[in-house]
Amino acid sequence: MTYSTPIREGYRQELDAIREAGLFKQERSIHSPQSAGIRVEFPEGAPERDVINFCANNYLGLSSHPDVIAAAHAGLDARGYGMSSVRFICGTQDIHHQLERKLTEFLGTEDTLLFPSCMDANAGVFEAVLDAEDVMIADRLVHASIVDGMRLAPAVRDTYKHSDMKHLERKLQEHQDKRRRLIITDGVFSMDGDLAKLDEIVALARQYDAMVFVDDSHASGFIGRTGRGTHEHCGVFGEIDIITTTLGKGLGGASGGCVSGRAEIVEMCRQKARPYLFSNTVAPMIVAGTLKVLDLIFTDTSRRDKLEWNTEYWRQGLIDLGFDIKQGDSPIVPVMLYNAKLAQDVSRDLYDEGVYAIGFFFPVVPKAAARIRTQLSAAHDKEHLDKGLAAFAKVGAKHGILGLGKQEIVDRFGT
Repeated sequence: MTYSTPIREGYRQELDAIREAGLFKQERSIHSPQSAGIRVEFPEGAPERDVINFCANNYLGLSSHPDVIAAAHAGLDARGYGMSSVRFICGTQDIHHQLERKLTEFLGTEDTLLFPSCMDANAGVFEAVLDAEDVMIADRLVHASIVDGMRLAPAVRDTYKHSDMKHLERKLQEHQDKRRRLIITDGVFSMDGDLAKLDEIVALARQYDAMVFVDDSHASGFIGRTGRGTHEHCGVFGEIDIITTTLGKGLGGASGGCVSGRAEIVEMCRQKARPYLFSNTVAPMIVAGTLKVLDLIFTDTSRRDKLEWNTEYWRQGLIDLGFDIKQGDSPIVPVMLYNAKLAQDVSRDLYDEGVYAIGFFFPVVPKAAARIRTQLSAAHDKEHLDKGLAAFAKVGAKHGILGLGKQEIVDRFGT
């Protein structure tokens, strides 16, 4: 027997331990398109209910935009369902090149290469452009996909304390003997919602002859004056050597990602990045939909402007209620609860009040850093936000957490 009873029992015991620790994750079934309001079945078999969605990456509200859907339909009709191949064999259509050119213009880079996802882009880029003579110096809070990509590369791995520029400078000084130095950071850090200090990072890179890598997945389309990303917000547009980002968040919410940056680096990924060489091409209908997304946001910042207003209103509303939130300028607004079970209990009670917001806990975030990560969308109207704040007020009062700081919450509920 290949799957013996002791093996099965071992896995069951491990899963039981996860449940007992309050760390078991349960998925909800959505029975509607992605939007500010969605129809959800939870738990499985329960009646569906309409809830306000505060936990999607649908930042610009374009996941179900009728023009994007129409463009995807047209792409499906004109170019088919899928490519059944990788890019360098027979998986490249004219529209793939068209989207890469448009992304290059939007991101202010020299060239762009599409990947099946941003996780694949992060998995492929470091191994393709660095070797054992080089060093990667990453912010300690970079996304898990970046960490996994770094593990695949032969270069030396090092880190600097989160957003600590003095520590980064010391690391750059330590590694002056390396052939290439690559500073690695998120643009917007997905769990906390704070922005990298890209202006200072670029200045240090110039001083110490380093390159800069930014994963801007939680910024592309809405951070910066015209939504071009964190590098626009920080005044270093056109100065980032490598940008990875996703088509699965603000840029339509489907799937796909890219590496964008210096022409030689992009070409190295085309020649050597394994997820690019061995994965099927982004589907034609997604390419067509994303082209429409870029048309919608290239010259019109109204969605980005509404998202900014929604974010400010939501942040201030939670502060006024007495919640402990992470500070920042992005539409990621974490409500800190510090205890995994409390985070799940609050999430469940919010759902009962018609608000869909998921608890995050270890290993998604560090131990004793459990939270409800709320995310704003341009699809939210003020009515959605007010109903959401009313639900948070009711649930917060139920659990006695309004006005409490970290230590008070930890003292009452533990970690």
